[in-house]
Amino acid sequence: MSRPEHSGPAEAYYNAEEAFKYTQNSRIIDIQTQMAERAVELMNLPKDQPSFILDIGCGSGLSGEVLTESGHEWVGMDISGDMLDVARERECSGSLVHHDMGDGFGFRPGTFDGAISVSAVQWLLQADKKWHNPRKRIRRFFDTLYTAMSRWDTSNDHT
Repeated sequence: MSRPEHSGPAEAYYNAEEAFKYTQNSRIIDIQTQMAERAVELMNLPKDQPSFILDIGCGSGLSGEVLTESGHEWVGMDISGDMLDVARERECSGSLVHHDMGDGFGFRPGTFDGAISVSAVQWLLQADKKWHNPRKRIRRFFDTLYTAMSRWDTSNDHT
């Protein structure tokens, strides 16, 4: 099977049919859930309070469900309107934003306590539009993501 990012732009690949399949395929659900659970674990967030998390490439909300089940609040963003429609139909508890992560983030500095991205960041390497420059998109993504993150003392063990 070829990689989806080689087939064209993400917003075209994740159309209504693919978005529907994403939440009906038990293998995809299991993989996405396991990856999101591991991402939450790796963030090592404080256990005594909910955190505010950015889910980049949230798709149909599978990783957002893990965030909710872990007691966190979240904002999910995705370039695919069809994937976001499925997330809304599934009544995900996070706020959903239609946005291209390669355009960077316009959040106030320090807005989020953490961020996850399950199967999305690799799309930044695509140059699907004439004005897309992967190097600039990656730079904009990480610069604005860093700014949107809160700073907390990493010397403390939050377990």
